Amino acid sequence: MADNSLRLFGFEISRSKSAEQEDKKLKSIVPKIDDDGAGYVTSSGAHYGQYIDIHGDQSKDNSTLIHKYRGVAMHPEVDAALEDIVNESIVGTDDAPIEVQLDKLEVSDKIKTLISDEFKTILQMLKFNELGHDIFKRWYVDGRIVYHLVVNESTMKNGIADIRPIDSAKIRKVKEVKKKKDPQTGANIIEATNEYYIYQEKPGQQNSGVKLTNDSVVYITSGLLDSGRKSVVSHLHKALKPINQLRMMEDSLVIYRLARAPERRIFYVDIGNLPKGKAEEYMKDLMSKYRNKLVYDASTGAIKDDRKHMSMLEDFWMPRREGGRGTEVSSLPGGSNLGEIDDIIYFQKRLYRSLNVPVNRLEQESQFSLGRSTEINRDEIKFQKFIDRLRKRFSMVFREILKKQLVLKGIITEDDWDQMYNDIQFNYSKDNHFSELKDSEVLRERLQTMDMAEQYVGEYFSKEWVMKNILMFSDDDIKDMGINPDEEPEPEEDEEQQQQEPQQDNEEQ
Repeated sequence: MADNSLRLFGFEISRSKSAEQEDKKLKSIVPKIDDDGAGYVTSSGAHYGQYIDIHGDQSKDNSTLIHKYRGVAMHPEVDAALEDIVNESIVGTDDAPIEVQLDKLEVSDKIKTLISDEFKTILQMLKFNELGHDIFKRWYVDGRIVYHLVVNESTMKNGIADIRPIDSAKIRKVKEVKKKKDPQTGANIIEATNEYYIYQEKPGQQNSGVKLTNDSVVYITSGLLDSGRKSVVSHLHKALKPINQLRMMEDSLVIYRLARAPERRIFYVDIGNLPKGKAEEYMKDLMSKYRNKLVYDASTGAIKDDRKHMSMLEDFWMPRREGGRGTEVSSLPGGSNLGEIDDIIYFQKRLYRSLNVPVNRLEQESQFSLGRSTEINRDEIKFQKFIDRLRKRFSMVFREILKKQLVLKGIITEDDWDQMYNDIQFNYSKDNHFSELKDSEVLRERLQTMDMAEQYVGEYFSKEWVMKNILMFSDDDIKDMGINPDEEPEPEEDEEQQQQEPQQDNEEQ
């Protein structure tokens, strides 16, 4: 365990004493639950490493597990799925892939302008317009992303000077929990919680590391935890077992094809009345001329054979004593079911399902086509909802950096941020044609329904009811459009009455 006497590296934002006193008044037997997977260190001392074993994968800590995810991400099927997910989440256009939305924020226009300018500055420091694709992919694969916020401590009011990425395999979050026994109930009440980060250039060393302050680090996870809810896992975690099974099946299939595809020779050698020693020597002399050892390398898929003999595989050599049929060479037929790969296809589809990507996107036979929303399968709708959840989670990176930038520059206080937290939204550029087709089809159906109900407006339905229940307008939508829902349409005169009026005028004349 790291030495707690080490000085914390990085800056700290001062909190108001009233807020700290309010936190101390809140009594609980457990610390605040969050999804950062931080290890806990109690006052009595404990180890804060995470240990996890997934189907034989001995990943004793986060560093080993992260490297496991990175190895899985290099598999061709997984890489194709990652490209689809990242391309849908971060759209590469000439405009900014993400913008801050402040319409719901109830502050002055000056503050809104300052917030927008600081957000653009953060995007520039992250180089998000150029590296957004790589940043999002790194967060998705590792299951977390870490940044070190560098400031000039002599001029902290100038805000963040630089944002530097930290390898997520070299850092982990730690929480020191101080407990106090309640004299009335005997329960251990959480008295204080101290959070910091441990950075190690070589993970796993117990007596080395740098402690970083909580404010100087931005640490955003995938939000997924293991079954014990103690360790953060990546979205690729559930694909570990399918990818290992697929690799084994592919390798075994190649080995079986090489072993059973060619016809192997069987040598029946007549050794006459030679003694055992001489017979073995005679057999080995013949085998050295024709025998070949073919080795398959599963890591590279290559076949190793340094001697380059004529034979493709090992042959069978059978000695015969005098009185037999003499020397004979025959062949062993190859396998007959070499074209069956149903088991490979099964594990491949299982892998696709574990990656949250529609199977038809990863199959080479499928072609992309734009049609009506009724022709879009359910997997595409689920995939778009999955992308929306990823974007919302990833937005916490910008939210945390923006918060610390605004507080450091004195534009707002932490109390102000708590009030405006939910009103600051982020809009991503969209490029999902299936989502657009679905929205246009829904609007078309609503307009057709409104046309059928139009003749009953004012008699059976009110104008407000039609706007809210058929067109699905909200009160804000109605207000923005300047529509008065209380204004009823004027009843149209019947055709018979319109025809009777000219006749009456003619009779009078």
